Amino acid sequence: MAKTSQIPMFVQLGNILTRTLLRAGVKMVAPGGHRTYLLTVRGRKSGQPRTTPITVIELEGKRYLMTPFGVVDWVRNLRAAGEAVLTRGRRTEKVRAAELPESEGGPVLKRCLEGDIPSILRQYFEVTPQSSREDFEHAARIHPVFLLQSIA
Repeated sequence: MAKTSQIPMFVQLGNILTRTLLRAGVKMVAPGGHRTYLLTVRGRKSGQPRTTPITVIELEGKRYLMTPFGVVDWVRNLRAAGEAVLTRGRRTEKVRAAELPESEGGPVLKRCLEGDIPSILRQYFEVTPQSSREDFEHAARIHPVFLLQSIA
């Protein structure tokens, strides 16, 4: 079981601003051209919808979510619910989220770290693009990776 983590205060404050802008319809793009969405998932304890801004990583026609901050609330909620709603502007999309096993999540993390992620986030990963496959598989235990698929 991966350790529980907490999102740093500066990110929490940035998420409030980002969530407000996204709800107002501002379309945001993260470094590398990845789109930022609002992820709404049912709370695992309350059953109430919980919304957080996230960046969807697109690689080779597939969409992924990953977490630099480890197993945080949205990760636990998504694990429990297995599906969520992505909102960008006025467009919403219901998605199924499958957590990848470490053997598949590790290579996705490697590709993400080889790409354009902000250096301020890079420090939260225990690996670098030069790390071994085994190191990335271990990192996927700490930083879960989800494959997103649209629900028709």
